[in-house]
Amino acid sequence: MRLPPPLTAGARVALIATAGALRGSEELDRAVANARLFGWEPVPGANVLARHGYLGGRDAERLRDLNAALADESIDAVWCLRGGYGTMRLLGHIDYASLTRRPRALIGYSDVTALHAALATRCELVSYHGPTARSELTLFSRDSLQRAVVEHGDPCGRAEDARTVCGGRAHGRLVGGNLALLAALAGTPYAPDYRGALLVLEDVGEPPYRVDRMLTQLALSGALAQVAGLVVGHFTEASDGAEIAPETLDDLVREAAGIAGVPAITGVPIGHIDDQWTIPLGAEAELDADARTLTVHQT
Repeated sequence: MRLPPPLTAGARVALIATAGALRGSEELDRAVANARLFGWEPVPGANVLARHGYLGGRDAERLRDLNAALADESIDAVWCLRGGYGTMRLLGHIDYASLTRRPRALIGYSDVTALHAALATRCELVSYHGPTARSELTLFSRDSLQRAVVEHGDPCGRAEDARTVCGGRAHGRLVGGNLALLAALAGTPYAPDYRGALLVLEDVGEPPYRVDRMLTQLALSGALAQVAGLVVGHFTEASDGAEIAPETLDDLVREAAGIAGVPAITGVPIGHIDDQWTIPLGAEAELDADARTLTVHQT
């Protein structure tokens, strides 16, 4: 896996909506301000304020913005504006050749998981599961993103509020992201390579039975049997009466970890939460489930 160049001051960062629509121009203004916090020059896509039903514009519009950024030699990174749904609709038409020719950082999470998986399989490129550009960045999230994409250091460390589900240590490539997208990609050419990997998982709005179903799908596809460890973040905002209690999530993860006999932790600062780590997917890392630490090596 290749590591994209670090983002120094003055880097030109494309702001692209690959999935859902922004709520309004104020979210674009916040994204522009976030890029400038790091000393970057924000370059919004032409269609970032478009809307087509639940999508941020028609597929052709969103794809045009993304491919224009990838083909532009002056663009140093792509920072996705938001998640939602729609990124996987673009996977068959992305200009992977431009990104292979000139590796650049891609940042985002949630639905952007589809793009992270595709870049790993098609470009063998490390990409960053981190806050979307429209996010209200906390100091915690900003610091982790800085260490990941600017310093190429370790953006993780000890997860103070995490829970050890299955003890032990493991080493491997970081893969994963949003569980719903990983389940949806199973059986497609864009599914991640799970062999010997540390699988990172998070999701939003999913009751326990659907989390169970998606983990079962990964088990039946053979993915879970291949991983070296599980790094599970937060599963938030399920509907009233269908929330996932910590002990329920731990039971589901314990069962998944038992399929491969690997260490696992839950409650890591990853997911639809304010304070989140930026995870360099594709980079090598070490999980110590007993110490509740994730150590990332970006070399």
